[in-house]
Amino acid sequence: MTTSNAPVLHPDLTPAQRDCLDDLPLTGHHVVSGPPGSGKSLLAAHRVVHLALTGRPTLLLSRSNLLRQLLHGTLQGLTVPGAPAVAATVHSWVLRRFGRSAPPTEDGWFDWTALIHRAAATFGDDDPATPHFVVDEGQDLPPDFYQLARLAAASVTVFADECQRLTETNSTLTEITDALGRTTRRVEIGGNHRNTREIASLAEHFRTGGSGPEMPARSGSLPVVRHYFGDQDLVDDLVTMAAKDPKHRIGVIVNSLRSAADLMRLLERAGLAQEPQLYSSAASAGRYRDLDLARPGIVLVHRASAKGIDFDTVVIADTETDAACDPTAADLRMAYYVMVTRARERLVLGWQGSRLPRHLEGLHGRVRVA
Repeated sequence: MTTSNAPVLHPDLTPAQRDCLDDLPLTGHHVVSGPPGSGKSLLAAHRVVHLALTGRPTLLLSRSNLLRQLLHGTLQGLTVPGAPAVAATVHSWVLRRFGRSAPPTEDGWFDWTALIHRAAATFGDDDPATPHFVVDEGQDLPPDFYQLARLAAASVTVFADECQRLTETNSTLTEITDALGRTTRRVEIGGNHRNTREIASLAEHFRTGGSGPEMPARSGSLPVVRHYFGDQDLVDDLVTMAAKDPKHRIGVIVNSLRSAADLMRLLERAGLAQEPQLYSSAASAGRYRDLDLARPGIVLVHRASAKGIDFDTVVIADTETDAACDPTAADLRMAYYVMVTRARERLVLGWQGSRLPRHLEGLHGRVRVA
């Protein structure tokens, strides 16, 4: 098996991203951290290609099925023929590796201790079928998963940003590194190649912890705080956006699937040029499970599934649902940090009701009120 880096050219990466990729050995465990827009998901897909060229099966793992779909599409455009590489969710990998008897727990995950004991029974076997793992948005997985991965994979490379944790079962960078072992290498990648300076500036208002990332050079319009008089008013605005920029992907992020379903019904009656899409994690298959994230148009998604995805325009549709929250709470700020940084070109923070939500106050100079 090859242990030096394969000579693969990646013209779509920046010089810093190429250097990061080329400096990662094909053996050992690695944790790569970086802010939103630094290209972690793209680097994860390229890392998979490098590892797959060693001949071992290579898995690109994520917590979110919607992110898995996006990563699958990226891999389709990168994978070298004959190199075994697959995008999968961690849940699906566990069920394939340990069978349907894998003991579940109340938090939606598994009895990691039991799985670790089962994996330890075969640890050290020189099996060519033992896969490499590459994990995207690794901060959303529990530390025990990484203890299992250490035993079940030939190598583990994790791409993560602990400022973007959205789940209750998550890990810090230190917890990931400790779980993988003391020889784990830490790498940082900088830059923001997604957002405009104005969007990144608003994201900084909500960021928690860590040093401030480098601001992007690209400029655009100020994010908009917009009052809607009801769902139909919101839908009318979305229809106008879609007509004005027919090639744009518009992500509508909501705080409940019921809200998403209500908006979907109104959008389906609006005569849009592109059929709207809705993602529901509760759907097992079909139009609400399998989306085409590459085509333009409107996509409705719950905020818990927005991680790792980006859109030309993002509308955070129902900020009033957070009106009762402490505006300084870390969980709230982290959620908005993630949602804001999904936007490439334009961002709208929408609200309904009689009073501007408290967490949208004090944004003077960072937003335009409409």
